[in-house]
Amino acid sequence: MPCLVENKKIILVGIPGVGKTTLLTKMVDILKDHHKNVIVINYGSLMFDVAKENGLEDRDLLRKLSVTEQQRLQKIAAETIATHEEEVVIIDTHAFISSPEGYYPGLPEHVLKIIKPSNFVSVAAKPEEIYNRRMKDDSRNRDKITLANIKKELDYQSGMISACAVITGSPVRHVLNGEGKVEEAADKIIKAIGL
Repeated sequence: MPCLVENKKIILVGIPGVGKTTLLTKMVDILKDHHKNVIVINYGSLMFDVAKENGLEDRDLLRKLSVTEQQRLQKIAAETIATHEEEVVIIDTHAFISSPEGYYPGLPEHVLKIIKPSNFVSVAAKPEEIYNRRMKDDSRNRDKITLANIKKELDYQSGMISACAVITGSPVRHVLNGEGKVEEAADKIIKAIGL
């Protein structure tokens, strides 16, 4: 009887400026070096692809949509993600969305039931490092940047991702991605998810 390879769906969250993109690149390199079939899916990009079909022209406007419209886009993106059968599927997303109504969960229960994640990873960095990284990034239209807001965002992320772990029963690993320590952070994540 053939041994089936377990499909891992890993949800990796981090507020803007934690170094998530750099960390994901390093993780993919390591996993491919170990002959793992891996794909990274950006949840927001999937949502934006659908929203573009309905006339939205700027990705940063996704968070300005009504909660009902965000839920619809989240559901479509989750259904797409659920069809992936690669050995390792890493979902790059955010634990919350800052919307006109307040902080909306980036991974509400209806999305988690569709994706069925095996693991959660919450990436953080020192608020001062996040602030400096955001100040250098002019590629996106972000809200006002202050250290107090960054600290609040890190707290919301921790609370939201902990709730996701409770809802799904899947483990969550919190990782600090310090300046110049991306390889160390990537190794910690890969060991925590059993790859």
